Amino acid sequence: MATATTRWTLRGRGYEFCNCDFGCGCNFGGFPNSRDGSCRALIGLDITDGSCGNVSLSGLRCAAVVDWPKAIHEGHGKCVFVVEPPTSEAQIGALAQIFTGKLGGLPWELLGPTFEVAGLVKAPITIEGSGRKSTLKIEGVGEGRGDTFKDPVTGKDHLANIDLPDGFIWKKGECGQGTFRASAEGVSVGAEKSNWILYGFDWSN
Repeated sequence: MATATTRWTLRGRGYEFCNCDFGCGCNFGGFPNSRDGSCRALIGLDITDGSCGNVSLSGLRCAAVVDWPKAIHEGHGKCVFVVEPPTSEAQIGALAQIFTGKLGGLPWELLGPTFEVAGLVKAPITIEGSGRKSTLKIEGVGEGRGDTFKDPVTGKDHLANIDLPDGFIWKKGECGQGTFRASAEGVSVGAEKSNWILYGFDWSN
């Protein structure tokens, strides 16, 4: 007899910093356009509304420090997840099942099998600023600082978006340049003035 899969849903804002050039080649052709062909990222999630079975996930903030040696779909990545100290064990367990793809549903049923979990860190997560000029800070782990592109002639903000009608992680991203550094449980990532995208997410299985 088949066991029914626990239903889950997550909605909120995603803060994605990676070592690709602006826009991130993965969004266009499936392969990173970083200098060494790797995909190294710091990702923050501000969950405004969410649940997994009868476990509420609304109001949680979490993050991931991820290092893939090549394209994401080629696997062999390592990931450290970060949750804030007040996060309950039930909530941690629910997020772990979602993010490793065990409960199905995009994007995690595709992303989960591409990395091994190197560890879990509990640390305060703060988001300062707004829009493209947001800063994601994780105490004792690192931070990502976002900014807009700049017009090379006037120096003024230059705004750009990416529209992905078939995107499985996000559909519309607000793009800019970001600088980030993060290190935890043996996984270290970072880049200067590289890809940074702010997006809304609406995921479920």
